[in-house]
Amino acid sequence: MTNHLRFAGQPDAAQAEALRAIIRATPLLTDVLERLPALGLPDSWLVSGAIYNTVWNHLTGRSPLTGINDIDLFYFDASDLSYEAEDRAIKAADRIFAGLPLPVQLRNQARVHLWYPERFGEAYPALNSSREAIDRFASLTHAVGARLDGKGEIELYTPFGLDDLFSFRLVPNRRMNNRATHEKKAERARGVWPEIVVEAW
Repeated sequence: MTNHLRFAGQPDAAQAEALRAIIRATPLLTDVLERLPALGLPDSWLVSGAIYNTVWNHLTGRSPLTGINDIDLFYFDASDLSYEAEDRAIKAADRIFAGLPLPVQLRNQARVHLWYPERFGEAYPALNSSREAIDRFASLTHAVGARLDGKGEIELYTPFGLDDLFSFRLVPNRRMNNRATHEKKAERARGVWPEIVVEAW
């Protein structure tokens, strides 16, 4: 039986290095990170379930793709907020990431405030970076991004740290009205990784 909590409570630097090691040990994620710069898009990051679900799979001994639906990629380009510009980027991503075992979902975070109110029924602030979008994930646990720096090393963005992730603890992010999303994601996650503890909204 694996000790899935072996990195819980460790210092921040140790947890960051553990996350980098898990990413490096996962061919799909290293492949995505290596292809990402070819898009040539500003402020681009690998985010969401492809990272945190991989961590939980690794630490519980599950197969690498368990519970992962797609590969989420963010970028931030305020120079052209048209749907057409984003669609061109999405089509480029389809070519660059062809052959992966999961679909890629690429979104320009500079445009989210334009479509969010119609889709979710409430206002969303215009953002200044992809990092600000990560800051607003429904769960603090999910707020993690990764990319390669200029030296090919894994750069992480973890605004709330990694202890919740390594503790298998889903903590709501009350910065926005994300209760429904937090609860929906928590229910799904518990069904795949029963080790998870959910903090109620």
